[in-house]
Formats: sequence, structure tokens, C-alpha cells
Amino acid sequence: MRFFIQIALAAFVLGACAPEQKSQPTSVSTFANKAVNSTALAKQLFGAKRSASAQRPAPYGSYSKGCVAGAAQLPETGPTWQAMRLSRNRNWGHPEVIDFIQDLSRFAARQPGWQGLYVGDISQPRGGPMLSGHRSHQIGLDADIWMLPPDRLDLSREARENISSISLRRASGAYVNSNWSAQHHAILKAAASDPRVARIFVFPGAKVKMCDTETGDRSYLRKIRPWWGHHYHFHVRLNCPKGTRGCVEQDPPPRGDGCDDARQWVANILNPPPPKPVDPNAPKPKPRRDYTLSDLPQQCAAVLSSD
Repeated sequence: MRFFIQIALAAFVLGACAPEQKSQPTSVSTFANKAVNSTALAKQLFGAKRSASAQRPAPYGSYSKGCVAGAAQLPETGPTWQAMRLSRNRNWGHPEVIDFIQDLSRFAARQPGWQGLYVGDISQPRGGPMLSGHRSHQIGLDADIWMLPPDRLDLSREARENISSISLRRASGAYVNSNWSAQHHAILKAAASDPRVARIFVFPGAKVKMCDTETGDRSYLRKIRPWWGHHYHFHVRLNCPKGTRGCVEQDPPPRGDGCDDARQWVANILNPPPPKPVDPNAPKPKPRRDYTLSDLPQQCAAVLSSD
């Protein structure tokens, strides 16, 4: 029972995170001139914005229900990174996440066989709900890092739309496959050891592999959290930056290294528990409703209307 409660809680706070496969750019020109109003679908309004707001950097709301003011743009190419899927225009985030990505990419570039990092979705220019792909990534504090070790950092825009990351899972995520390396372990450990990081989501088999092979300090493992998917990329979530108001922190991970819980995930993948009995009289679950602007923190209207 504890395992299923944890899944439900995790689903509430995490939201979906789409795999970094071939780009599916969504046209937002239809909404570019749409007036800001409280009943408009937030994903249309935020998806239409092509640049950040002219405001002081600030995340508002929660990771799956909010927006970001004054976002910074991760340069498309740097000495130790490349932003992928540029047509999505999701290489924006709070300045703290941009700094974190650059720091982690420099660490990755020191690993054998890695030139740095390929960086997937961060957030839209003003955060908010997206037209496709994620329920989180809304306040500029989430970032997807590809599992593919970069062997070059001069990919063209076209190449970045068509290249795919690699999967590290086998047996539906119960185990890692032959693509897993000591470098993946080291990069994940470095990311989780950063005090700016709240947690990292990765498929269950990777967490168990790290639990089984870690020979040093294990405290960082608490932040490595198993989640479905997340085998083409890992998802980094930062804490709310110090001094920010209106940013809703996620509850801290449970105490301990989390390895027993991850092994339970694996056990349930390999031997799924019997389905719960269906109550024929139970009401049908309501479909998830798209947020309107009025559902988001009130600061998000100013974020949208800012120059």
C-alpha cells in the first residue's frame, strides 16, 4: 500500500515528461495575437510567447502549475553543451537553472567519451503550461538532460531536430542495458550532489544500478527518484531559489537513500501485482482539464502582459 501511495503522490507533483525523440513542433502563430484573458487556455497564451518577460527573474506557482518571469535563455551552443529541438523554443529558464546546466556540462565534458551535454526541454520563454509534451517544466526550474554522450558540439539546427537520444533501459525499465556507463553514474551523482537540486527523475533500473554500485557517499541517492519513462533523458528539478516569493517547493524526498523503494518498483515491473478490483458503481474519473489563466498564480497575468 505504501508503494502505491508514493506513486500517487509522485504523480501529483511530477506531471508528465515527454521522451526526447524527434521533434514535433507545434504552431502557435494562431494564438500570437490572442488577448490575455482569464478564461483563455493557458497553454495557448504561454505557447505563443517567443521571448521572456521584461521583469526581474522569479518563478511563480508550482512546477506543474505556474510561470516564470524574467527567464534567461540557454545559448543554443556553448563550449560544453548544445540545446536540442530548437523549434520548440524551450531552452529558457530561471537564471539559476541556466547556471546549473552550464556547470554540469563542464563536469560532463571531463568524463571520458563526453564532450559535454545535450540539453532537452527546460521551459518556454515565460514558462506556463505547454501545448504538448509536459505537465511540469512550468516555472523554469526543470531541465531534461539527454542520455546520449555528445561526441560533437557543432550540430546544425536541422541535425538537432532529427537526432535522437539513446535509451538506457531493458526489461521495461527494470534494468539498465549496455548503453549504461560509469560516466552516466558520475554525471547523475554530480547533479544530485549539487545543493541547488531538489530531485532527479530517472527510470527505476538506473536508480537500483546506482544503489548497487555506489561505494562512496550515498547521501545524494536520496534525490535520485525512480519514475516511469526517463530512460532517454533524466529530469533535473531545482529547489526554489533563495529569496523568491510565490514559488511553491515540492515536498522533500523521504528519508534514507530510497534504494528499497526503487527495488520495489523493479519488483513490480518484473512481477506486476494483481489489478485492484473494479467497482462497477464507482463514478468515472473526470478527464484532466486544461488550465486557464485564472487557474494560475495571479502574477502570471503580469508575466504574459509584460513587454
